[in-house]
Amino acid sequence: MSGVRVLVVDDQLIVRDGLVALLEMTDGIDVVGSAADGQQAVDLLGDTPCDVVLMDLRMPGLDGVGATTRITRDHPDVAVLVLTTYADDASITTALAAGARGYLTKNAGRSEIAAAIRSAAAGHSTFDADVSRRLVAALVDGGGGSPASDPEAAGLTGREREVITLIARGLSNAEIATALFVEQTTVKTHINNAFAKIGVENRADAVRYAFRVGLAQP
Repeated sequence: MSGVRVLVVDDQLIVRDGLVALLEMTDGIDVVGSAADGQQAVDLLGDTPCDVVLMDLRMPGLDGVGATTRITRDHPDVAVLVLTTYADDASITTALAAGARGYLTKNAGRSEIAAAIRSAAAGHSTFDADVSRRLVAALVDGGGGSPASDPEAAGLTGREREVITLIARGLSNAEIATALFVEQTTVKTHINNAFAKIGVENRADAVRYAFRVGLAQP
């Protein structure tokens, strides 16, 4: 095997088998196993080398959030990519808080799922369009706090605060551009302006700043 090693987790047999069959026909992806719930996934990872876990959320026993928490804690080199029917704010928030690297709904096609798996394996985050819109809306509606009530963030525009928050969530410039529906050059401009205002020179310092002033949550 030389492709991205994937473990498929879904409690519905027909969905699980369908995903396995779909991915087995995809170049550069090797399915190393499948599981019907989170506990089976955690157990399999004990002796099954894997790069990406394609994780459903709503499952009996140990659900996708609980499994994601355990996997990201015990197997930090394994990326969890959520693939679920649900795209509500609570599901997205809890999955990302548990450590999921990406979030897709089951409306995604084979090429989109395959691209997200490769992205997750490379250390990047991927969200489908609806999830991206919800993430950005959450930031605009209150995820970043009010500059007027936070002296440290007072110099940042609303868009600059969004960019810093997305950096803290691990998104690349390209992923931020997709989430905000702008060009990468625009993202770079926002980053340069924001870094100058908050007095940092790199992403690591920007992430620390974001957590310190409440633009991101641990």
